[in-house]
Amino acid sequence: MIPGPRAGTDADVDAYTDAAAAAAAASGGHAGAHADAWADADARADADARTDSTARPTPAGPGSEAGPGPSDPVGGGLARRATADPLFRLVAYALEAAHGRPPAAVWSAPYAFHLGSPRLVAAAGWPVAAAAAPRSDGLVRLSSLAHPADSCDLPLTLSGPLPDAPDWAVRPYALLRALARAGYGRGGTDLHVQGSLTPAAGLATAEPIDCALALAVADVHTPPGEEPDRARLARLLAGALPDGDDALRRAALFARPGTALLSGDAGGAPRYVPFDPPATDARLVLLAVRGDPGDEVARAVARARRAGALSAWSPGPGPGRSVLVLLPGARLAAVRAAVAEDFRGRELPVPRFLNIAVAGAARREE
Repeated sequence: MIPGPRAGTDADVDAYTDAAAAAAAASGGHAGAHADAWADADARADADARTDSTARPTPAGPGSEAGPGPSDPVGGGLARRATADPLFRLVAYALEAAHGRPPAAVWSAPYAFHLGSPRLVAAAGWPVAAAAAPRSDGLVRLSSLAHPADSCDLPLTLSGPLPDAPDWAVRPYALLRALARAGYGRGGTDLHVQGSLTPAAGLATAEPIDCALALAVADVHTPPGEEPDRARLARLLAGALPDGDDALRRAALFARPGTALLSGDAGGAPRYVPFDPPATDARLVLLAVRGDPGDEVARAVARARRAGALSAWSPGPGPGRSVLVLLPGARLAAVRAAVAEDFRGRELPVPRFLNIAVAGAARREE
C-alpha cells in the first residue's frame, strides 16, 4: 500500500499544512531545483496565477451559413496573438481549421486530483482547453487533435438514442445534449477540445474536459457582461454524467490557487483549506511510471521516501500508473536521482516527473 495523506474528517485536513511545514524544516529553508516537465508538455510552472475574467465577446451580424458569428471573435484573435499561451492559440486555430469558423469563446479548465480522500481535492496548473462557436442548423461538429482521424458531424437531438459517433465523442455529445436541454446551444455547436497532458500522466482527463466544454458552450449563450452560472453547470454535469468524479469537477470549477477544497456533506458548500507547498519551500510533483506499472509505482515511492520524500498518494480514487509526491524542495534532485538510478539499474524506463502547481479554477481565455 502506498503511504499517503490521511483521509476523511475535518480534523485531517491540516495534514497537508503539517507536511509542508515539515518539508520547510527538512529543507533548511532552501528551495531546490525544479523538476523538468516531460518533453512533449509546455512549461506551465506559473499556471497557479489563474484568475477569473468577466468580459465576453459581443455577438454581431451574420457569420457563415451555420448561423450568427461574432464580428470580432475572441477565439479568432487568440489564435493569431503571438503572446498568448500556445495551448489556447492552438485550440482556437484548430477549431477554425477543422470547421471553417473562428471560436466565439475559449475556456480552460485545470486537471484536478485527490489528496488522499474522496472529499479533499485540488486543481493542478495544467489545463484542458475548449473552443466553441454557436450554430443555428441543429448540427454538432466535434474535433480534437488527440483524435485527428475521428472528427465528426452529428445531428443534435434532445432525447432518444445517441447517434453513431467515435468513442471519444460520445461523452462530449451527451453533455452537449444536456446543455441544449438546459437552453445552451439548441441550434448546435462547433467544438474543439485539447489537453496539455496525455493520459500517460495519470491525471483524470474526462472531468476537466467536461468543465471546459460546458463553460465554453454556456458562455456563448450567456448575456454579455455575465459569466456562466458555475453552480448551475455543476448540477447539470452531475446529472448528465453521473459516472464522473463530481469532486474533481468541483475542483475544476471552483478551485483557488494554493488551496484545497473539502466538499461539504450532501452537496453543501465546499470549505477551502491551505495547501501551498512552495510557500514552505516544499514541492509537489507527479511521478509517472512508464510501461506496465505492476509493482513499480510502489517501488518508486519507496525509493523516493528513502531519498527524502515526505508523502505520496494516488491522484485518483484508486491506484494507477502515477503518484503525487510531496517533498522538501532541497531534496528534489536527490529524489529524482534515486528513483532514476533504481530503474536504470534494472534496465527499465525511468519514471517521469512533472511539477504540479496548486492552481485556480477554470477561466475564459482572451
